[in-house]
Formats: sequence, C-alpha cells, structure tokens
Amino acid sequence: MNLLKNIGNFKIHREGVNILIYLALFLLLTNTLRYFFAGKMCFYIVLPISIYFYILIIRFFRNPYRHFNEENADGLIVAPADGRIVAIEEVVENEYFQDKRLLISIFMSVTNVHANWYPVSGKVIHTKYHKGLFLVAYLPKSSTDNERSTIVLETEKGTQILVRQIAGTVARRIVTYSKPGETCNINQQLGFIKFGSRVDVYLPPGSEVLVQMNQQVTGCQTVIAKLNK
Repeated sequence: MNLLKNIGNFKIHREGVNILIYLALFLLLTNTLRYFFAGKMCFYIVLPISIYFYILIIRFFRNPYRHFNEENADGLIVAPADGRIVAIEEVVENEYFQDKRLLISIFMSVTNVHANWYPVSGKVIHTKYHKGLFLVAYLPKSSTDNERSTIVLETEKGTQILVRQIAGTVARRIVTYSKPGETCNINQQLGFIKFGSRVDVYLPPGSEVLVQMNQQVTGCQTVIAKLNK
C-alpha cells in the first residue's frame, strides 16, 4: 500500500488507493489467465496495454502538494481545481442565492488533478448533494442537470460564495468533505471528483475577474478573481 501512496514525487490521493489495489489484482489475475490459457502471443500484446492503462489511472489519482500564501489571500479567490476556464458570465443562481452572481467555471479533463480545494478561507455554512444526469461537463446545462454537490462558504468578512462540484460523462462519483459549521482553509481540500468533471464558483456581482476564457488554471495556486468588498 505504501508503494501505491507514494510514486515518484507525488502522492496517491486517498480516494484512489483502494481502486488501484483492486485494479492491480484484477489485471494481475486476468493477465495470468491469459498467459496460461490464451497463449503467450496474446499475453505479450495485452500486457503493455494493461501497464499503460494502470499508469494512466495512477496519474489520475495523483495528489500533488499545493500551498497558497494565506497572508496574501485577503479578498482573493483561488482556483478550486486544475483545468480550463470554460465560462465567465453573470447568471442567476437559483439553488441558494436566488439572485445574480458572477460565475467562473473550470472544466477538468481526465488528465487533470481531480482533487478540489477551498477557494477562500472561512466557514462552511451550507452543503447539499443532488442526483442528476451525466452530460458533458463543459456544457452550461451540466451546472443544473448533472449530478452535483453544492458548498456555500462565508469569508471572515461575511462574503458568501458558492462552489459547485459537477460530474461529467465519465465521472460517476463526487466526494465532498465539507460539512456545515466547519472552518475551511484555502490550503485544504474540499473534495474529489472521480474522472472528467467541472467546478463552478459563484461570486458577488462586481468581483474583479483575473482570468480569461480557455485559460489553464491550477488548483490552490491560480488567483481567478478578487472580491470588491
């Protein structure tokens, strides 16, 4: 298990340890059976494919160390996920705020790190999980129709922002660690989405956007906006 948790210069995320153990056992069993019953030629063809596939799954569950300087974080919104900016627009957020908010959306491909971080420090005041569809995550309707988890945070100055984890066509499980009443820190992970997905951030109108469409951002590193309050 220790070998699975530490590979190269990064760790394996806790959400992936059991999956990687079971997958390794499955691949070992199927390739052993293939060697004895399907012939050595088939075995030598499939084995490299199995190894390549396993390495891809290891990369998906990587958990790199990230740290943002909290002393310089006042009023800043830091990217909660790795990925590409696919939306920057003012929309009506109908689930919690019931009013207009500035939406910044990050699409996470299967090659991105899939851990999610808190974009601000403060307190968790609301969480809610919704069952839903599994549309392509970069589509606008995925924010309201897909399986998703909503987390509302309140900064020390009383500003509320909403973070929404959204499943995609490949993602089939959203993990959210946040619980109402807990304090949150900008360097803490709020959850994990298994395979392709999207994370939306809803900010007060008038917040200063510091990213552009299609820009690649890094979770817990890239500043995506600045609050005006």
